[in-house]
Amino acid sequence: MRLRLIASIVAVVAGWGLDARSEPVDLELVLAVDSSASVDYSEFSLQLEGLALAFRDPELAATIGAGIHGVIAVTLMEWSSIGRQEVALPWTRIATAADASAFADAIDRSPRQLQTGATSISSAIGFANGLFAGNGFEGVRRVIDLSGDGYNNQGEPLDITRAAVLATGTTINALAIENQVLGLTEYFEQQLIGGVAAFAMRATDYRDYLGQIRRKLLREIQAPPMS
Repeated sequence: MRLRLIASIVAVVAGWGLDARSEPVDLELVLAVDSSASVDYSEFSLQLEGLALAFRDPELAATIGAGIHGVIAVTLMEWSSIGRQEVALPWTRIATAADASAFADAIDRSPRQLQTGATSISSAIGFANGLFAGNGFEGVRRVIDLSGDGYNNQGEPLDITRAAVLATGTTINALAIENQVLGLTEYFEQQLIGGVAAFAMRATDYRDYLGQIRRKLLREIQAPPMS
């Protein structure tokens, strides 16, 4: 299984840049929200509420507009255990405040796709990385933004999948929701994040997530300083 996973990720890389019709964007962003058994419906709703609030923020639209191309592409997915990952919203082009608001409206209407499952972060980032292939966009940066409230407890070892994803040039950022697992932020920093300007942030609980995800998105959308 490990070899198949690595081979599939390498195949994704080989396919990037082959579609001449792909639109240049500043960022291709996968929003990966935790939908495992540890997340009840109220907590899941707070994740979506936080994302919707962030995309309605005028500062976020202004940050998008300040990019080289002034446009990003975003998709939303849910994840839990092995084989349980679902795309909740397809790739969406966002260039204006109206675009961002429309995406927020779509988040508000998005029903929960997964109701239970283990916490397979390795499966989540492997699936997320595959979403970049053939999406119609060619980003200056590709980023997986994963939110979660627990350790990887199923699937491939996280270090193996993480290394394969990072080898494709994708950056992994994380938001640790520490309502149950104290020290999760440090775990994400040591075991999960990686790539250009990668970072992890902490939310004390799902209510705190509402503000932290806004700050995280602003930081992700803004181009990292030149080294």
